[in-house]
Amino acid sequence: MQQFFWIGFVGAFIALLYAFVQSRKVLKFSEGNETMQKIAAAIRSGANAYLKRQYKSVAIFFAIMALILGVLAYYELVSKFVPFAFVTGGIYSCLAGFFGMKIATSANARTANAASESLNQGLKVAFSSGAVMGFTVVGLGILDITLWFTILRYGFHCDANEIATTMVMFGMGASAAALFARVGGGIFTKAADVGADLVGKVEAGIPEDDPRNPATIADNVGDNVGDVAGMGADLYESYVGSILATFAIGASAGYGWNGMFLSVAIAVAGIICSVIGTFFIRTGEKASQKELLSTLRRGTYIAAGLAAIAAAPLSYYIMKDVDGANWWGILIAIFSGLAGGCLIGYFTEYFTSDTYKPTQELADASETGAATVIIGGISLGLKSTIAPVLIVGIAVIVSFLSAGGTLVTGSENYVEFFSRGLYGIGIAAVGMLSTLGITLATDAYGPVADNAGGIAEMSGLPEEVRERTDALDSLGNTTAATGKGFAIGSAALTALALLVSYIDIAKTEIAGSANPYTLDLTVTNPAVLTGLFIGAMLVFVFSALTMSAVQRAAESIVVEVRRQFREIKGIMTGEGSPDYERCVDLCTKGALREMIEPSLLAVIVPIVTGLVLGVEGVVGLLAGTTVTGFVMAVYMANAGGAWDNAKKYIESGKHGGKGSDCHKAAVIGDTVGDPFKDTSGPSLNILIKLCSTVSIVFCGLVVAYSIF
Repeated sequence: MQQFFWIGFVGAFIALLYAFVQSRKVLKFSEGNETMQKIAAAIRSGANAYLKRQYKSVAIFFAIMALILGVLAYYELVSKFVPFAFVTGGIYSCLAGFFGMKIATSANARTANAASESLNQGLKVAFSSGAVMGFTVVGLGILDITLWFTILRYGFHCDANEIATTMVMFGMGASAAALFARVGGGIFTKAADVGADLVGKVEAGIPEDDPRNPATIADNVGDNVGDVAGMGADLYESYVGSILATFAIGASAGYGWNGMFLSVAIAVAGIICSVIGTFFIRTGEKASQKELLSTLRRGTYIAAGLAAIAAAPLSYYIMKDVDGANWWGILIAIFSGLAGGCLIGYFTEYFTSDTYKPTQELADASETGAATVIIGGISLGLKSTIAPVLIVGIAVIVSFLSAGGTLVTGSENYVEFFSRGLYGIGIAAVGMLSTLGITLATDAYGPVADNAGGIAEMSGLPEEVRERTDALDSLGNTTAATGKGFAIGSAALTALALLVSYIDIAKTEIAGSANPYTLDLTVTNPAVLTGLFIGAMLVFVFSALTMSAVQRAAESIVVEVRRQFREIKGIMTGEGSPDYERCVDLCTKGALREMIEPSLLAVIVPIVTGLVLGVEGVVGLLAGTTVTGFVMAVYMANAGGAWDNAKKYIESGKHGGKGSDCHKAAVIGDTVGDPFKDTSGPSLNILIKLCSTVSIVFCGLVVAYSIF
């Protein structure tokens, strides 16, 4: 099957060509009047300036890490290809976010202007811009994988096992870049959002996105650098990580080229199915919130259904002649991944959309003040973890057993069966992410719609336009929450596959070391148990650091907005102009300063744990981080999404509408939820995968120099 890997280039070409076509489609629309163009230019300029400074900071980290990896490669503690792959993975991850941000900042005013024509036109522009992000991510991801496979196979004549073992280490660069993008962008956007809401809506009593608010432009810039660039980098590394982990597990299971090629073939089929799914997304002018949600859901479900159909012949022709492989069992594993992704999206939608009871009841809690809104949101987020955990658990068991695994540990040939079952889990993760192109398109659509609403407000467009952009924005909150749920679920499966890859690589390293030994991975092993506690603790400390970062950055914005209201005469009457650039600059400095500590934590802790507790300790850490991080991320994302949509629900006229006491209580709940859903929660996806890839890359160092 190695001769067919060129199909990856075909998939990359289709995805990137479609992204290019969609970008041209968006740019054909008008940006509207002069005021709208001026606001859009300010948002674009702020986003570009932030990313430029962020990438400079990230470049320094990458240069240092590449040097360290180069030294380790010299002493044969890592593959000689890893330093180069680390850098290229980071570059591709940054490019995925950068291109998505560029089109988003070009589409926001165009969406607002298109919404002045009709709701469907506004949806068309916003979704097309999201499609550029989605298909750029998958296109660059499959291109990166196929390029490196070609280099290793035909440039250096590596066999299947060498390629699989080497390439699984490549995800570290993408994960590191994604974490910086997610954490930095999340701090930026939520510092501006919290500052703008607390002083503007709660203290001054002015509408959201009112041009009199000095933090408004910074808030819109943040939507792009956090929810677009950050999310793009995040899901790029999930997409690549799932395929590479399946490479390694397939080689370990003895499936060779066929086991590796199937994951690439499924990914390419998913790209084509995602393109088809986008053509089914359209709506009528008088569409309700539920109908808008249904049209996006229809596109993603059709893409998933087509991918499931395509998986059948691919599984049969690629795996039917492979010794020990059960092609129909592997097909069921792919189905479980696809179904799991759709179900997680549905239940996330249920708990966060204001068309369903949980968020409506949360809005009802505003009648008794902000405290009950906060308590209700926390409760809702905690309850919302039930469905995703059960869905992922069922997907893991079904994919493991169907692919040939067994839960009877004492059975004959257990090790062989175990490897086959683990391949099922890996291919389930690939199946879940195969339609990422359209799933991410529905997610990246949200920040564009949010910006469009802000531009409509600031440029004084008619009330009916604002109503349309509000409908699109509220839908965007739900699709963003759904996208985060999907990202979290896929991260759990990917992290599990990476954990298995780490154990396989560790066993190989130990077998070739001066003092080989047998791993004891039972929970009663003190090293494993201690690692579990460290992994769980890491999730909480990481969340605390990112939450504190938003707090400190937001405080600086609150102080600055208050100062401008106090010192710049005529702001509230519209005679004076706020200093928007000052708030953008404060958010930029705060985000870049605050993102360093939590990001470095994810790199340092797995290495130190390994050097002290050995491989067993790292396995415990990865298990603890994966389980705790998964549940915490679901809780934070859903609680934050529900708080946001409860506020939107009240703004639609319920419980007294905008400016009422209920609205002020909901705004306070929303400010609590902001760092939950857009900083700490989504960053945990990357934390659990970065810990895995760092552990894999430094496995040779840990085996050679660990204390125990």
